[in-house]
Amino acid sequence: MQQVLIVDDNPSVCTALEILFDVHGMSTQVAHTPQAALEIIARGDVGAVVQDMNFQTDSTSGQEGAALFREIKRLDADLPVLLMTAWTSLETAVQLVKEGAADYLGKPWDDAKVVTTVKNMLRMRELGLENHRLRAQSARARNELQRHYDLCGLVYASEAMHRVVSLATSVARADAPVLITGPNGSGKEKLAEIVHANSPRKQQPFVKVNAGGLPDELLEAELFGAEIGAFTGATKRRIGRFEAADGGTLFLDEIGNLSQKGQMKLLRVLQTGEFERLGSTSTKKVDVRIVSATNANLRQMIAQGIFREDLLFRLNVIEIRIPPLRERSEDVLPLAETFLQSQVGPGRDPLRLGDEAMRALLGHDWPGNVRELQNRIQRATLLCQSGEVTPADLGLDDKAPASDGTVTPRSHPTSDAKPAAVGNNEEIEAERRSIIAAIETHGGVIARAAAELGLSRQALYRRMDRLGISLERQLKQS
Repeated sequence: MQQVLIVDDNPSVCTALEILFDVHGMSTQVAHTPQAALEIIARGDVGAVVQDMNFQTDSTSGQEGAALFREIKRLDADLPVLLMTAWTSLETAVQLVKEGAADYLGKPWDDAKVVTTVKNMLRMRELGLENHRLRAQSARARNELQRHYDLCGLVYASEAMHRVVSLATSVARADAPVLITGPNGSGKEKLAEIVHANSPRKQQPFVKVNAGGLPDELLEAELFGAEIGAFTGATKRRIGRFEAADGGTLFLDEIGNLSQKGQMKLLRVLQTGEFERLGSTSTKKVDVRIVSATNANLRQMIAQGIFREDLLFRLNVIEIRIPPLRERSEDVLPLAETFLQSQVGPGRDPLRLGDEAMRALLGHDWPGNVRELQNRIQRATLLCQSGEVTPADLGLDDKAPASDGTVTPRSHPTSDAKPAAVGNNEEIEAERRSIIAAIETHGGVIARAAAELGLSRQALYRRMDRLGISLERQLKQS
């Protein structure tokens, strides 16, 4: 345990505190002047400071003690300080506590309270140092990862996300299919880009397709291509996504929303690497690495008979789960700062997050995850009238005006033939809140809500139906 530094110009006070702390197993050092105290602190072996507020005869203003306290915080912002005096005003004490003092006790002191307070301060110091050590270790690990791999501009600070990125870069060189799971807006596409960018296929195409947004009548043409005249309006040959990705990586997003027919067609090409363009009898063969993503619980969908188990085996050789943003709050502010910098255009003064805005960001539940955070920062850059972003600019002040359209959940009857929402309860509720928030933000305009969520209108309607969300427009009464 680190030492307690006693700072007081009265030798009797110092001796009394030394004896008290020694009896309770705490090592001490003594300084009789502010300068001596600062020299001891600079050596770095102090775990807590107990300081007087006045160091000159007949001085009772507490200004010397306040100046020493602020200098200590300048040298070591995390060093806990207990203020003790018989003279300083309560207003001064309260102000210094607001500035970071651990506590304020009057003289004569209560031995039990002083001992308990200082022990807590030392424990707090130990925890703080351990936290700094872990953060430094994590930062070194992140820097090491960035030196060796292309992270495609991904910003993160949490250990949870570091484990995810480490796994992605580790499996990137293996040519096995990867399944990325996680809630909407959590960064699944960015992680797929990282897998591709660090694979032997990185110089080849990276082709993205929203598998869940493809209706059955367009699925074959979109994935496998079509010949002239294959269907009404097919006036030129169409190259499918598999053919376009030959030699590279094909990213199949929202794979959990693929229809049964689509699952069957996809399974065939994954098994053989062969397909025919729509309207052609010529078989083509491609070499494609599959990276897929979903926010659904595919194993539960298999149990319900709405997803093929053999297809999951083909897709899920390696699974990477991205945690929701609410489970990695350390990432919120770094992401917010990055989005803020990217949103401010040329010729405009830079914006910064105010303290209240940062508290609001950290206190929000983020049902829409990283995508919601990016949208709120974009909103703030449009609405901010000063150089400092506020909670109101972010729409996190709990005073946002009501939307013209409201969204209310409804439950399907048990006889409804449509599949129920799948996934654990937290993920389902998070997705539901994300969709409701997007629809309310855009006044019930489904096209705009779908664009914010990164979905097609059809995919959004299917999710609303699956989650039991109905849209009801309520016109304002004049």
